[in-house]
Amino acid sequence: MFSLTWRVSPRQYDIVADRNVAIPMRDGISIDADIFRPRGEGRFPVILGVHAYSNADQVASLMPTAMSGVRGHIEAGDVNFYVRRGYVQVLANIRGTGRSGGTFGYVNRESLDDVCELIEWLARQPWCNGSVGMFGASFFSVVAKLVATFNPPSLKAIFAPFGSTDVYRDRHFHGGIMSYRFLRHWVGKFDKPRIENTLRERWGAEEYARKVEEALNDKEIAAVPELVEVLRNPDAGRNAFIANFVLNQLDNEFYRHLSIEVNSQSKVPAYFGSCWGIYGLHLPGDVRSWETWQGPKKLTIGPPVYLDRPLYQYHYESLRWFDYWLKGVDTEIMDEAPVHLFIEGTGEWKSARQWPLPETKWTPFFLHAGGLLSEHEFWPNEGSSTFEDSPYSRGGLMFRTPPLRENTEICGPIVVNLYASTDDTEVLWFLSLWDIDAEGKETLLTRGWLRGSQRRLDPERSKPWQPYHIHTQREPLAPHQIYEFNIEVRPYGMLFTCGHHIGVKIKCADDEPPANALHLIGAGHIVRPFSSRVTVYHNAENPSHLLLPITRGNRIGTFMSGGRLQPL
Repeated sequence: MFSLTWRVSPRQYDIVADRNVAIPMRDGISIDADIFRPRGEGRFPVILGVHAYSNADQVASLMPTAMSGVRGHIEAGDVNFYVRRGYVQVLANIRGTGRSGGTFGYVNRESLDDVCELIEWLARQPWCNGSVGMFGASFFSVVAKLVATFNPPSLKAIFAPFGSTDVYRDRHFHGGIMSYRFLRHWVGKFDKPRIENTLRERWGAEEYARKVEEALNDKEIAAVPELVEVLRNPDAGRNAFIANFVLNQLDNEFYRHLSIEVNSQSKVPAYFGSCWGIYGLHLPGDVRSWETWQGPKKLTIGPPVYLDRPLYQYHYESLRWFDYWLKGVDTEIMDEAPVHLFIEGTGEWKSARQWPLPETKWTPFFLHAGGLLSEHEFWPNEGSSTFEDSPYSRGGLMFRTPPLRENTEICGPIVVNLYASTDDTEVLWFLSLWDIDAEGKETLLTRGWLRGSQRRLDPERSKPWQPYHIHTQREPLAPHQIYEFNIEVRPYGMLFTCGHHIGVKIKCADDEPPANALHLIGAGHIVRPFSSRVTVYHNAENPSHLLLPITRGNRIGTFMSGGRLQPL
């Protein structure tokens, strides 16, 4: 790749592979790594990836296919690409997985200290020029972001898209509602993890047994056979890892030790990114990283398809990034706008200097009787809509706009401010945003969630366009009392074209069949095993509404008539 004024490192080297290199750590264990080097004399920058999966899978000679649960873990990038262009690429198993020693603690402090030590070890090798970068998606990205917050001296840049940063909110408890199916699948991809029951060690056997019994008596958990099996056999196989999350239903120190502080002081140059479709896992973490990172940074959010596996996309973009920061080559990447956003429905990108976009106009679309979604204020005597939620009938409500007369673009954070009541002491909100075409075909775009008893906001961190819930306690609902629920819907970028409708669906379960692997990741939550009647209020006193980030169009607004003139 090159332009009139810059070029990236050319393809010129053959590859030397050193497999299963044992790199010693401070406590006597070793980290297992595969090291791929350019054949020839010289000192080269290193691109490091640290993960919990099979090292052999990361370099398998496979034709890439769409991301799926089968290949989702093959996300290190193609060593042939980087090494041939003058980089050493190192793939290392995190402590307690693969051939690496010790016990698996996911991304605890001990494991991150290993990576910092590994970076400095690599920088001292005779084939390294002293500069190390980190690359990779998902697990690789999470590790890179966390390690960069410690500012290891030889870590000069990370290219770390698709990496959640808040283990509680981004991944395992969407809006305080446990997402268990992805967890069960994900832990099965770890390569020979040596898992110890650290919670029992920390709490003591008696307290641990009490917590397990308490969880088994939780009717929501007891309704999920997979979770009951985990709790009854917490030391079997990989169950202890899953039990850690089941036994920590609220945001607490357990999650703080595994998450990136939002006021990160990292000065390491960082490239973040995601896609609109991975709203159930990585998207919010990369947006949050962009907003809070202290060093040089860029953000790219792509079309809602994640990346193929084995991963190879973003290679040239990352090469420009690493050439700039690890080789001192001016690829002019830092002269470009720092934010790039793909707008679904257009096939095109837009660039910006900040997020959310400065042209954003958050516009309320009110929920009206008859399933109408409109900017129109409430009429006198408007009331409410009620549905049944039970194990036998998961009802819900759909509100949609009239057919759009203007092409209308949204791009950014989304909120539903809902006024509602239930005859239960708890409600689980599952919100979804839909594109509905002229023939009535519905396409799911993004979701939001909230456990009603965990509705309390953090006033310092909440914004009108992005509520932030503390999730540190449950406050049961009083049956039949009306509450305001501020529900974050994960960001999206979309052009709704003329003739389409914008729809918002309100349910207390996510029982719709997923259309693809990304929708599957955003589903699979606990539901209430009881029957209840849920009422959503939409009137002047209780103005339930969807707050949309309009970035283009909708200048006049929607037409109740659909913008069609009456025939003479």
